Amino acid sequence: MDWAELVSAALVGTDRRPVPGLLGKAAVEVVRRRAGQRLHRGEPLPSAPGEDRPLVPSAAGERLARILSGERSRLLHEWLEAAAARGLRVPAETIPRLLDHGAKDRSARSWLGVVTGARGRWLAGLNPDWSYLLQEAAGDAAGLGPDVWELGTGGDRRAHLAGLRAADPAAARELLARGWAKETPEDRAAFIAVFDDGLSPDDEPFLEAALDDRRREVRQQAADLLTRLPGSRLGERMAERGRRCLARERGRLVIEPPEECDAAMERDGVRARAPRGTGERAWWLQQVIARTPLSVWESHLGGSPDRIREWLDDDGGDWGREVRRGLVRAVVLQRDRIWARALLQREPVADVIAVLPPEERAREVASIIRGAVVDGQLIMLLGGIPGPWTGPLASAVLEKIRHTSGVQPWNTGELCRLAGERIDPALHEHARDVDSDLAAVLRFRFDMHRELARATGGDEGGTGERPTAAR
Repeated sequence: MDWAELVSAALVGTDRRPVPGLLGKAAVEVVRRRAGQRLHRGEPLPSAPGEDRPLVPSAAGERLARILSGERSRLLHEWLEAAAARGLRVPAETIPRLLDHGAKDRSARSWLGVVTGARGRWLAGLNPDWSYLLQEAAGDAAGLGPDVWELGTGGDRRAHLAGLRAADPAAARELLARGWAKETPEDRAAFIAVFDDGLSPDDEPFLEAALDDRRREVRQQAADLLTRLPGSRLGERMAERGRRCLARERGRLVIEPPEECDAAMERDGVRARAPRGTGERAWWLQQVIARTPLSVWESHLGGSPDRIREWLDDDGGDWGREVRRGLVRAVVLQRDRIWARALLQREPVADVIAVLPPEERAREVASIIRGAVVDGQLIMLLGGIPGPWTGPLASAVLEKIRHTSGVQPWNTGELCRLAGERIDPALHEHARDVDSDLAAVLRFRFDMHRELARATGGDEGGTGERPTAAR
């Protein structure tokens, strides 16, 4: 039997196609096929280029190897982010395992573009599974050559555009506009996101034109930016739609979702197809509210953000829930702190809290923690709050762990895990009398950052700000 017949018999099963000695015949055929191949003369590989980035200290390299071997593996991304921020490169022997990790986890790729250095790119050119690295930026824009925009990788070109945007927004816009039609759809979507830095009315004509792009991701990025831009034409169009959807008549709210999603709405960023489990009109209503300038509602409805929230609670009905969801999205898109504070009284979600200044955000979350039970909702909220947690937030989390451990010890595992990854590691001593495992994770992170800091003479281990209760 030839190889195709053996494979066919194995796939359908020997009950349906009996083949005596199937495995033996397959083994013989494998040996025969391999033995029949002639050796070819190999070509020597080009030498790996030299490195211009400093190597991490030996202790940091050893800790990375331990993390890759399974010790505190959840901290790998924190280690990579810290090393990349300092412009350090990893020991060469760890690069293959890191590139294997990046092949499965896209979120690590931007850091790998930096820490694996020139050797990482050299290896990526030899293995198709690692070729993704060639599209990541190798460092900041300042270190890139003058030809990077014409000859660089996608990641290097994004870094160059971002650097130019920070220095001269108009020059960055003009550079992108000159070759816009020749860019790939993926690059167009990535490049337009750079406009978030220094967004101004001067960008509006370019972004309006991008609403007609063939790529949905490009249109969505442009619509999000125009939603954030005060006084934009998109904002005016959405305001007109929003007023038709939500009004106040005779002392009560009247909510009328769109009957259809026409081409003009789609162009302005409203997606016609609703997610599974959401009605079409509810979905369109959420999006119209999300893209309507929040400044419209006070004059249109005749009430403050707090009052409007109360009206939605009192007589919004089923559609009121969809309006609230749209308002939450509007707060995130428009980064409106006044509306964020109003909605937090009803919608304490991480995306809304993230709009607040860091100190206010920490106080708000600390207040929520003190009055909450440890459940999935609290963990989800805390999961959206970036670290490092210090001051009142760290104090509230540690106190919640201490209290819950005394009454429901089985209910603290996830909270301790999250606290270990988010609390400022400089506070490891303050966690010793709360939970020994938590303290051990914080000490591990403290040493991890201290080892990396020694390479550049920076701070060692964390901010050092103590929890409020420890002062």
